[in-house]
Amino acid sequence: MLAGGQSTRYGTDKATLVVAGQDLLTRTADLLASCGLAVRVAARADQQQDPLRRRHALLADEPGWSGPAAGLVAAWRLDPQAAWLAVACDMPRLGRAVIEALVAARDPSCEATAYLGADGRPEPLCAIYEPATLARLAAGPASSSLRRLLEQSRCRLLAAPGTDALASANTPADFHRLTRQ
Repeated sequence: MLAGGQSTRYGTDKATLVVAGQDLLTRTADLLASCGLAVRVAARADQQQDPLRRRHALLADEPGWSGPAAGLVAAWRLDPQAAWLAVACDMPRLGRAVIEALVAARDPSCEATAYLGADGRPEPLCAIYEPATLARLAAGPASSSLRRLLEQSRCRLLAAPGTDALASANTPADFHRLTRQ
């Protein structure tokens, strides 16, 4: 799970936002664990001592890299033979059915398995990356775009899972819209 973002647009650490009495980081980690997945929380070096993140198995972002690619390259270096499911922690409407459908649809003969986002492009922050794809990412520039990587890969693309299921809370207005009952 990716929880190393700077939350620049939001203005505060989105991992700490609370939905139904639970912070988004723990909510997302629990969601993944409930699907039988081992969870590692990728975080920047300056977040390694954060009490919220330290409650989880941490994976330090790859030095010299930034953004979500830093966490995925670190994951690949940890286990270069594994496929890695990347999920952002700031999707308050993400549910178990979405994760289970993605895992069930994984096709190891493809380079990645991802949902199409609302914009019709692959959603890189709820996707499964195969080992060869991550090796290609790691060999590229440290500023690599995960969406561009998916667009240039042979992916199994799944229909968008529903309204706002993959929407990120990038601003306080987004968070309010996505969490109002």
